[in-house]
Amino acid sequence: MYLATTDAATTATKVTRGRVGGPVLALGAVSLVTDISSEMVTAVLPLYFVIQLGLSPLQFGFLDGLYNGATALVRLLGGHAADRGGRHKLVAGWGYALSALSRLGLLLSGGATLGIGASLAADRLGKGVRTAPRDALISLSAPPDALGRAFGVHRAMDTTGALLGPLAAFALLWATADAYDAVFVVSFCVGLLGVLLLVVLVPDRVAQPAPPPAAPRPRAALLAPLRDPAFRRIFVAAALLGAATIGDSFLYLLLQRRLEFAVSWFPLLPLGAAAVYLLLAVPAGRLGDRIGRRVPFLVGHAALLGGYLLLLTSGAGLPLLAAVLLLLGVFYAATDGVLMALAGPVLAAERRASGMALLQTGQALCRLLAAAGFGAAWTLWGTRPALIAAVAALAVALLAAVLLLPRTERHLTPA
Repeated sequence: MYLATTDAATTATKVTRGRVGGPVLALGAVSLVTDISSEMVTAVLPLYFVIQLGLSPLQFGFLDGLYNGATALVRLLGGHAADRGGRHKLVAGWGYALSALSRLGLLLSGGATLGIGASLAADRLGKGVRTAPRDALISLSAPPDALGRAFGVHRAMDTTGALLGPLAAFALLWATADAYDAVFVVSFCVGLLGVLLLVVLVPDRVAQPAPPPAAPRPRAALLAPLRDPAFRRIFVAAALLGAATIGDSFLYLLLQRRLEFAVSWFPLLPLGAAAVYLLLAVPAGRLGDRIGRRVPFLVGHAALLGGYLLLLTSGAGLPLLAAVLLLLGVFYAATDGVLMALAGPVLAAERRASGMALLQTGQALCRLLAAAGFGAAWTLWGTRPALIAAVAALAVALLAAVLLLPRTERHLTPA
């Protein structure tokens, strides 16, 4: 049965003090390689849409939200499929393979908008399929008291790939005189390497759930984790905060317009936030294991609120740029893996991937609404009123999350 505790050290699970286990490191290596492949072709999307295609902020907000939220159903189905028979590695493998093949689609599209769109959609579908099974594998490979550290190590390795990907793309373009086909070919090969690493290095971790008394209907099975009150509170808090998160791309566009630096530097902006994320992901996870994961999760969103407020000040130049990127990196380090570590112990092993998929889907859909809403506000009111509205929304959501998130953390231990 489930036992609620207020201190991880008092649980029946033995407290671990050693290194992160091999499966977590193997999954981190897979994510590192896959992110190099992915970020090689996605670093310039905001610039491409707004500067080259001339889309309005409203159109870009809709596309940016759709790009990140359209895989909601696939994410849910992927998590549900992974839980059936404990096929986490198999389902994650199909997701990684689909993302790798999408790079080949970019190569074959010949620059056609429809082909590029289909390839990007395939990449997002692959990401949607693999994310929840991968995170479930991480949570099933580490004890409850070390989940923050495990997710922090994985996210740090993942972010290393996000840092190296744009750099690799720029190096290739410089060496080949802007031959984008070379970027697509290398990205495809690196993506295949990630799939190979998953097959060879990651062991199968099969959960053995107790047989249910009756086969639930598909919709009931997908939503079953919401029956748990603690998970439901985490889900609602994360969804509210997601609905008040306007998206990184808008922050980068606001910085570019505010500071008026050359657009050629725009694709390098994510590297600043990613570097901070890389440095702080493991410490944030370890801190969450010690004092409770709700604290860094809330602090991370407070850092994001600080970034929004800075963009409303009269500051300018390099200090403003560095401060906003720093706060954005703190936000990701303190929330991304920490949220999965917070939710993992609440979910039974046989519903781990389904629950994480549901949580990730709720966030994605709410961020879709936030991106579209901020784009509409920017188009109709201008940047400053839109930012003021974003600050107010995030402040209210943060207050609600303080009240909603459980103050005690549950660990799955045998009675």
